[in-house]
This record gives sequence, structure tokens and C-alpha cells, in this order.
Amino acid sequence: MTIKFNVNDFLFQLFPVEKNNIEELHDLLKRFYTEGPFEPEIEIIDNIITVKIDSTTINEDKESYQRLVNLCEKGQFSEAKPLVQKLISKTPNVSEYYRIYGQILSEEGEQEEAINNLIDALRWNPKNEWALLMMGNIFAKYKGDTNTALTYYNQVLVVKPNDHLTLNNIGANLMQLGKTKDALQYFNKALKVQPNYPNTHLALGLIAEKEQDFEDSFKHALNALKANKNRDVIHDNSFRIAIESAQKLTKNINGQKVVNDFLVLLETQCGKPIRVEIDENISTAAKIEFAEYYDRTYHLVKYKSSYPAVEHLVMHELMHLELVTEARNQNLNQLFVTNDSLKSKFIYSLDKFAKKLKNSGVSDDGVSNYLQLLFNGINLQAYNTPIDLFIEDRIYNNYPELRPFQFLSMLAIVQEGINASTNPEVVKKSPSSILSKSKIFNLVNALHLKDLYQVDLIKDHNPTKLELNQAKEFYTEFEDYRKDKAPSEEYELVQHWAEDLKIDAYFELVPENKNNRKTIEDVLSEIEEDPFGLNTIDPSKERKMKKFLDSHSDKSINSAVAMYMVGALEFFKSMNKVKVKELAFEFATLGMTGIDPNKDGYSIPSIKNTSFSGYKALAYYYVSWAVGIPEMLSQLQMPFDKEYALAKKLFNL
Repeated sequence: MTIKFNVNDFLFQLFPVEKNNIEELHDLLKRFYTEGPFEPEIEIIDNIITVKIDSTTINEDKESYQRLVNLCEKGQFSEAKPLVQKLISKTPNVSEYYRIYGQILSEEGEQEEAINNLIDALRWNPKNEWALLMMGNIFAKYKGDTNTALTYYNQVLVVKPNDHLTLNNIGANLMQLGKTKDALQYFNKALKVQPNYPNTHLALGLIAEKEQDFEDSFKHALNALKANKNRDVIHDNSFRIAIESAQKLTKNINGQKVVNDFLVLLETQCGKPIRVEIDENISTAAKIEFAEYYDRTYHLVKYKSSYPAVEHLVMHELMHLELVTEARNQNLNQLFVTNDSLKSKFIYSLDKFAKKLKNSGVSDDGVSNYLQLLFNGINLQAYNTPIDLFIEDRIYNNYPELRPFQFLSMLAIVQEGINASTNPEVVKKSPSSILSKSKIFNLVNALHLKDLYQVDLIKDHNPTKLELNQAKEFYTEFEDYRKDKAPSEEYELVQHWAEDLKIDAYFELVPENKNNRKTIEDVLSEIEEDPFGLNTIDPSKERKMKKFLDSHSDKSINSAVAMYMVGALEFFKSMNKVKVKELAFEFATLGMTGIDPNKDGYSIPSIKNTSFSGYKALAYYYVSWAVGIPEMLSQLQMPFDKEYALAKKLFNL
């Protein structure tokens, strides 16, 4: 087959290279018309390009060539050898035949003959990169001639200067031969071309580990994990190097000094001495006991010595104290408290589960103790999980020298969470609702580990789609706060997440400052002044309503009216229709004088000590008629039908 082209503008549209760059055009045409090992013959004479393709030979030899490749891939070189010899004899101008023959001879230990055939391959095509690579490998591996090997390796880079795979392969070959210094040059070039290739980072991590540069090996291992989306051999080796390098670093870095320096600074900030001691009997890896709650003159940090990287555990608890101190300085600190009444709610919610345990032979005391453990456990997670995210962020950003400690410690905690969520015995003996909520908190910790250290153990938790989505939603909310967190804002996440998981009924967050606490007299006075709770805002309900409205309403809906309507539905739900109808007429009387949405101070005689804003009055006006006199609602001609429909959806959630 012969194809002819005129060298003109149209040709450069078909083959987009720099205009009139004939050499580049020649290379592009050659690549385009090459089929397997069969290269075209290209001539350029008097602005006429002639491409000659030996289609007859291609058709005859294509099947044999493919069979040859398959045999070599399977390592069946004895069967491949006569086939490639026959192809060379028939078509002696095909570079790739000689390259494959050279590979076969090298596998058979005939290195000199392999070199001769590879040279023939390069004579027919000096840009045959695989022939160049094999020549380099033979001289490096079998001849011990690194200089000659580098000559061929460097020639590969002339052919493909920006091929990170080739660069990495060359580096790997040299690394296997112990030529670490030479290998580093190629790995570094490969990294410059493609900074996100996990194999290169792993290789650099292995070299650094061998040279006992554990800081560099730790860094490259984490980068390899970040770049690798697969749980493959590269991942497993990178994970191993990260752990082993971190372990080495914790022995070489004086983490205790970093912790002690921070402790001294923190003592000045909080105004009390701080002590640290080992306690193997505590229920968690570490804990802090605040002086004020234990009637001591000092704060006490306790930790279990059996956990890895205990310096991180101590620093973590000290950071708890720092957050509390910052909140206290602005009278914003809150206490996480519970009592027997709240615990009773929790136990009542698991009544069926408790009966199941008793029926299986567990004693009353055993059931009671286990439910107590569950109650304490889920409350600990509710309180600690969001706060711990801010703490780990601070350690990571402010104390980089502690990162190896932090990595090992966070990893152990996440792995502990995996076991608690997936261990068959634990799963079998746990109420599914509590186990699911606990898993969501554990998933949040796993998301943070992945965020900071690129280790992805999320799937190891065996989460459902709903559990994972909830954890991701929590983490997204944390990311919004982490940018510019103010003192005590961590408690907002504690409250929000507990509400979303419906466990906020098992604890209370109360102001620590006694001057801000309400007395019984204060509460009774508020009830007398607002017996129906119309002037009281429930932050939890308000947040849920706003969240719902944001996702279910459009710009044509007045969100303020919709939210007030939810309150109105709540207010009217326990009244009989006659009473609602009476109030509806009172609101109608108020409406006759006009209700300005932008004004406050509206009131209804039958509802004592209340003050409605304009929008709130309009919302209650509409809802009172919708509930008490629905057949006459249309006569009001109030434009809030969409708001009411949305409010009913939210009210029925």
C-alpha cells in the first residue's frame, strides 16, 4: 500500500505539528502508520510525502507475531525461539523481532548473543526504547558495567525525556543492583516529571529507610499512600514503611521534651500545676482530671503505658485543658453532664435488647452493668469525637516533630474502633442502633486519619452507605469550623452531632460559670411569664428546621414564616378545635388593624405575656385558621400556602 500527501496547510491540519517542521512530521507519520513491529517506509521528495506500507507482510506475519508475544509473556521461550528466528529470516528489517530475540537469549543466559541481537534491533530502529532498556539492564546486571549501562539508559531518555515510568523502571533496575546513588538520580527525575506516582515515592522511601533517614522514609511512605488509590502490594509496603519509620523516629525524637515544654507553658495559662502519671486501670487510652472537679490543687493527666507513642496521648489531654482554658477565659466553657434520669431514658430505649440478654441467660446485674457501659461509652464518644478533631489538628499543625507519635497513636485508636465495630462477638452482643452510632463516630476519626496521614481505613469499618454519608456530613461540618474556630465552638459540634444521631437526650451541656446557671426560682419565673413556651427558642429544633428548609425550599418561600409555622403547629396540636377557632378569630381581629412584618410587639389577649414579631404573628394567624377553620382559609388571601405545606412536612419529620 502506498499513500501520498502534498506538503501543504491541509496536511498540517491532518497531522497537527509545528508548521513546516518536516522532521517532527516524519516522526508523527511513522508513529501513526506503525502497526505492532511493522514500520512504514517514508520518503519526502519535492514537497511530496510517500508512505509505503508492506501490507502483505503485515497480513502474513501479524498472527505469528502475536503468537510470539503471547509465548514470551507466558515464559515459554523455547517455543518462542524458532518462531522469532523464522520471522527474522523472512523479514530481516523489523527492529522488534531482534529485540524479542535478544530478550529470549538473555533469559536463556546467552548474554553476548542477546547483546548482538539488541544491537541489530537498534541498527534498524535506534529509538527502540525497550531494546535500549534491555541493553542497559544486561550491562548493569550481568556485566557489572554501570557506565555502559548508563549510556543506554540515558539514550532512552533522549527518546522519551519525560516518561516517568521509564525513569522509574531504570531507577528500580539500578536499585536492585545496589547502585543506590545512580538510582536516586532517576527516581528524583521521575518524581519531578510526575510527583504523584506511588511507585517512585515507595522506592525513595525504601532507599531512605536503608540509609536510616527515617524522616525522609516516613514522608515518602505517606506520599505513596496518598497517591495510591488501590489496596495493593505498593500500598502494603508503603504502609509498612510508614509504621516502621514512625516507630524509629519516636525513639530518635525527644517527644517527652516537646510535651514537657508545652506543659510548663500551659501551667502558666491555666494558673495551676499539672501532673502526669501512668494508670493502667482507666477505661480509655488517656484522660485528664480537672482540678476543680476532683477538689485538687492541680490538674492530673493519666495514661496507659501499653499504648504506642504515649507522648502523643499526654499531649492530647493537655490540649483538652488548653481548649477548656481558652473557653474559661471568655466565660464560655461548658460542662458535659448526665444523671440517673438521663441514664434511665437510655436504658428504657434498650428495653427489648435488655430482655433479649436476660432470656439468653445474662443475670440482672450483668445486664445492668453492660447497659451502664454502653451508656458511658456512647456519651464518651459524643463528647470526645468532635473535640478530638480540633485537638489533633492543633498537634499536627503546631508540633510537626510529634507527627510520628501522632500517626502511630491515631492509627491505634482507629484500629481499635474498627475492632469495636466489626468484631463478630462485639457485633453479636451489641444493640444495632448504638453500634451504628458508635461506628459513625469511629468513621469520623478514620476520615481525620486519612485527611492528616493519607491512611485510608474507612472500608475496614464495613460501614453502610447511610453510616458513611452521616460520618462524611459530620466531617464536612467540622471542616467549616476548623478554618476559624473560636473558643468553645467545639461544644456546638458536640450538640449538633448528638442531635443528628438522636442521643442528645442522654446528656446536657451546661455553662460552667455558676453565675450563668439558672436556679429553680428562675425556671419557675420563666414558666409563669411564658407558660406556652412561645418566647423560648430551642436551639436544637431551630437548627434542624433551618437545615431542612435549606434543602427543601426555594427563593420564593419565606423561611422565617415557615419556621414560625412549625412552632404554631406545635402550639396548636394539643388544643381542641373550639379553642383553636377562638384564637383564630383573635388573630383575625389583630389582622384587621394591619400586621407589619417588620415590626414587633403584637399580642393576643388569650395568650398572656407573649410578644409576637410581625412575621410570627402572620404565621400563627394563618396556621390558626388552617387548623381551626380550614374551610374559610382561602378567604384570608394570605400568600403563605407554600410555607404552610413546607412547615407541615417539617413538623411531621
